[in-house]
Amino acid sequence: MNVLFVHNNFPGQFRHLARHLARQPGVRVAAIGARSARPMRDIRLVKYALPAVDLAGAHPFARRFELECHRAEQVIYALTTLASSGFHPDVVVVHPGWGEAMPIRTIFPKARIIVYCEFFYGHNGRDVGFDPEFPTIGADGAVALHAKNAATLLAMAEADAGLSPTQWQRSTFPARLRDDITVLHEGIDTALVRPDPAATLALPSGRVLSARDEVVTFVARNLEPLRGYHMFMRALPRIMAERPNAQIVVIGANGTSYGAPPPGGRTWQAIFRDEVAGRIAPERLHFLGHVAYPDYLRALQISSAHVYLTYPFVLSWSLLEAMSAGCLVIGSDTAPVREVVNARNGILVPFFDTAHLSEAVIDALARPEHYRAHRTEARATAVRQFDLHRTCLPALTSFVRGEPAQLLRRA
Repeated sequence: MNVLFVHNNFPGQFRHLARHLARQPGVRVAAIGARSARPMRDIRLVKYALPAVDLAGAHPFARRFELECHRAEQVIYALTTLASSGFHPDVVVVHPGWGEAMPIRTIFPKARIIVYCEFFYGHNGRDVGFDPEFPTIGADGAVALHAKNAATLLAMAEADAGLSPTQWQRSTFPARLRDDITVLHEGIDTALVRPDPAATLALPSGRVLSARDEVVTFVARNLEPLRGYHMFMRALPRIMAERPNAQIVVIGANGTSYGAPPPGGRTWQAIFRDEVAGRIAPERLHFLGHVAYPDYLRALQISSAHVYLTYPFVLSWSLLEAMSAGCLVIGSDTAPVREVVNARNGILVPFFDTAHLSEAVIDALARPEHYRAHRTEARATAVRQFDLHRTCLPALTSFVRGEPAQLLRRA
């Protein structure tokens, strides 16, 4: 069997599955990605380069799609390179978000195409239209947002199957498409991401933290409103005042992954840090930026309370990894989080209620024994539902092969 993965930033969400399939006898794996794609052992990677594109002449609604069409053109060349070398996929697994799926059916008409259904944009109560602090987008903005789904809709029209990592993410798609989307998460390596009472984390200041310290952790790819960074920062003055020994560890870069960029050329990190600057103890607030994966794991393993906040949007791997590491998760009571966090394995707080968030963190620090069972159940949830090797990879492999999946979609 020949399997082709297509992802702008390969391997992305396909890392575990691609590696697993490449190790199977009788399976050949190839991949297509842009310049940022990273090679993997035993997988042939064909990269494409997207030339500079002048979008000034395109209608604002069409600019994203115009760029996706240019990307699709480059993917045509990558696909034909594979075909001319004798590689004809039986199965193609593709992320549709950058237009890369558009030429696949034309070049490989006999392949079974699986579309990774990560998210369907909507202007009411998802990443847009949820937070009243930020302006609504108006009619023009809503149409432009709807147009961001064009490449995904085209991909689904040609797909043989869809694949979504969570029930909520599947639910963002139009009802008439959901029956074609199976829910299978890509998995968490729970053998690697596990509790370690002996873990320590060295801070840039030279101080070393351990599980004996009061440590509040917050993790996001980038520190921005969509992941609740502003609410977390606004909760800190009370937390730090009532828990004078608490150390706050924040992991995340200062760019923008989702949503609008910050105003005035600043960073969201600086904007909301400055908002509370006079009411916190800066020597106990540690911004670590982007860290190596082992340091990230150590931060989770020493955490006394791990705060995970998000708009209704794609669920972060970091939440599931925090649960796998045995963290006490204090999460936002938003739909993606409610799918995995409940009263037995964590604490849910209203996204916009910073007082409630502060109280939950303070209580977690003050009564760690009271929440020990929550940590144990968080770990059990991760192992039971998201274990990479025992649950997710077997089901995904069966799905790619067209066999009955071990985990079936649920209505």
